[in-house]
Amino acid sequence: MIKNIFQKLLYKSGKTYSIDANIPDGLIWQTLYRRIMMLTRGILTLRKKVYLGRGCSISNKKNIIFGYNVTIEKNTIIDGYALEKLSIGHGSRIGAYSLVSCTSHLSKYGVGLKMGNNSAVGQFTEFGAAGGIVIGDDVIMGSYVSFHSENHNFNDTTKLIREQGVSSKGIQIGNDVWVGAKVTFLDGSKVGNHCVVAAGAVVNGVFPDHSVIGGVPAKILKTLV
Repeated sequence: MIKNIFQKLLYKSGKTYSIDANIPDGLIWQTLYRRIMMLTRGILTLRKKVYLGRGCSISNKKNIIFGYNVTIEKNTIIDGYALEKLSIGHGSRIGAYSLVSCTSHLSKYGVGLKMGNNSAVGQFTEFGAAGGIVIGDDVIMGSYVSFHSENHNFNDTTKLIREQGVSSKGIQIGNDVWVGAKVTFLDGSKVGNHCVVAAGAVVNGVFPDHSVIGGVPAKILKTLV
């Protein structure tokens, strides 16, 4: 009975998967209780219908747009101080212990993060969003993925590298992309639609639609047809 009710709730929220018949009712009740507690916490903390985990820290909330049915898992830190409004699209999720850092130094006000609809990133994801990060719709990522959207300047040998400032181009991920665990995206990276990025890859460059990418540095391993 509870499984049928929960399945209807999932469909109503926009999810398309069916619950495995082997899932016990106890796990359904546990999940339902956890989601109710997270939603209550989100309403009380953010005044929005956001599923918010325990121990989260979200600064400058007024500069963040949360879509419908967004989930922020426990102990995630979101820095909302940025030139542009941060946005997390409908049905998207940020995994536990993740970090969204937009302005890490007072010498530069960061650009921020835009995350599309129905996208999900795993736990311990790090968004270095000072140079700007744009993630499309229906993107799924494993754990320990990191984004570094700016570079230190270093060409002037008469100055310390830390005193030469930074440059940034930003990072863009298209729609319908699967990113494996422990992938690193460097500044200037662009990944097209319907791509796969293999676990452990270091992405630095522009990759067209339908690419399977992997390696250090990443290169095209296959084109999907």
